[in-house]
Amino acid sequence: MEVCFLVTEHPFKDARIFKKEAKSLARNGYKVTMIVPRKDGYLFDVDGSHFKNSFLSPTFNYQGINVITYEQFYPEKNLKNSLYNLISGNHHRFTDRLTQLGIQQEADIYHAHEFFSAYSGVGIKRALATKGKQCKLIYDSHELEPDPLSNHSRNTQRVKLQILEAMLKEVDQVITVSESIKTWYNSIHPKLPVEVLYNSPPLAPEPKQTNLAKSDLVLVYEGVLGPNRGNFQKLVDVLELAKQQQMIIKAKIIGGWKEGKKPSIPHHLEDRVTFTGWVPFSSIPEAMKDGNIGWIDLDTNNSLNNRYAMPNKFFSYLNNGVPVLSNLSEDMAQFIRHYQCGQVINKRQALAEDYLQALSVLNDNRNLLEQMGKNARKAMEAEYSWEHMERKLWRIYSNIN
Repeated sequence: MEVCFLVTEHPFKDARIFKKEAKSLARNGYKVTMIVPRKDGYLFDVDGSHFKNSFLSPTFNYQGINVITYEQFYPEKNLKNSLYNLISGNHHRFTDRLTQLGIQQEADIYHAHEFFSAYSGVGIKRALATKGKQCKLIYDSHELEPDPLSNHSRNTQRVKLQILEAMLKEVDQVITVSESIKTWYNSIHPKLPVEVLYNSPPLAPEPKQTNLAKSDLVLVYEGVLGPNRGNFQKLVDVLELAKQQQMIIKAKIIGGWKEGKKPSIPHHLEDRVTFTGWVPFSSIPEAMKDGNIGWIDLDTNNSLNNRYAMPNKFFSYLNNGVPVLSNLSEDMAQFIRHYQCGQVINKRQALAEDYLQALSVLNDNRNLLEQMGKNARKAMEAEYSWEHMERKLWRIYSNIN
């Protein structure tokens, strides 16, 4: 069976797309091709930097996966045209490069990873049907889109929802990342098959036990930092308040700003913040081994997607036996409370003072913190590591054939 991944936004080495799903399918005997975007002629890495000295060929094979590249385009600039193309019922106006390259593959299954790659998938499916080739289309929705709480105009929201409704009529399977997002899709299309594949990493080696009672409290953050990601300034504020109260709390950032940019840190806090930079996917467990609590702070007032989020970092913390500290986000909160693997601040917009109060309680209850870490690891071992998700992915593909 030939599988073609359709990508419009993500880096080709994206953990979910390449390292987990593509390689899992290849291990199970599928022939996998990925069609991925370049920016200004270059493929880009997970930190946003360009591969200027490698991956320069328009097509190549990387770790057993065929990769076809094209220059990125921006269909969101003409939403009404996209909607018209969908409701036309044919493929003739689907002229974008991703659609055209996808048609050439004549794959058995197309697996789209974003809102607009799903749009191209519909065009591909229609075009192949006219040639007598019946293919299947999977929409792997990494997040909820359109997000009804976002700051987009009402007209943009309306048109995007119409596009989604039209696409879902021709999608054979939706995969998403949380139970609440699954419920949201089924509220739009009740009969559509929707399955959840959590953003879980492969099971890491058993975390080494440290003497938690004597160690400094290390708050770890994994992933991208930016204007809308990670809330680094709030983390600095937590460290500032802790220092004022003579609490030793340190922060470790695994990842950081895109393209290597670094934030300014007050001089008197520099010894309390460590940046590892971007590390290989397989090296994350080693980088996280001295972390005591995983930091997550999401804007859940202005994003329904964030309320339902189950991000990569959440499962990465749990995988390494690191309890999670988060503001109120429905699906994560339910998980944390069920498995007793962290602490939820019961506010959609938690302040630095709220985080410090929670950290102070955990700092004074090291035995509880240690048990939370064990509970986190047990949950991953029993149900949630990528090994469990991989088998579920294989079942989805087996059932869709």
